[in-house]
Amino acid sequence: MFLIKITFKKLLLMSLQKYVSEIKFIDQNQELIYNYLSDFNNFAPFFNETTLGKISEKIPQIKISNFEYDSDSCRFNILKMGHTEIRIINREPAKTIKISNLNGAPFAFTFWIQLISVSPYRTKIRLTMHAELTAMIKMLVNKKLEKGINQLADTLTKMPYH
Repeated sequence: MFLIKITFKKLLLMSLQKYVSEIKFIDQNQELIYNYLSDFNNFAPFFNETTLGKISEKIPQIKISNFEYDSDSCRFNILKMGHTEIRIINREPAKTIKISNLNGAPFAFTFWIQLISVSPYRTKIRLTMHAELTAMIKMLVNKKLEKGINQLADTLTKMPYH
């Protein structure tokens, strides 16, 4: 019984996990990319009812509703998790965008988008996420977050920056 208590207690301890994407390239101007990614208003077309429905079809346990946004944040409800807000908490012009969740998510995270100009129309992008996870949640999501951060980086290379 003592061993079971210790093991269960370890499953509830939080630890900071770091996930870093591969470096990707975008054939676009660094400042243009930064201006686009640092304003949540630019993502509105991607979070309409059709898109949210497709997310729910692919991942049935995640049903997103009541999506709202402004330039600095987006807010939405996730079925069985409640209201969540993601906010840009720091901007370093043309270089870094730092994003954090404020409440409602199953774990706390901070997320960086880093941009480095290679030439006037070629930019490196790398994503970094720090997530505060319990051992139990880490067992469930670790591989998905490792894969997901690279998928997100790939997606950001294909955005219609204009």
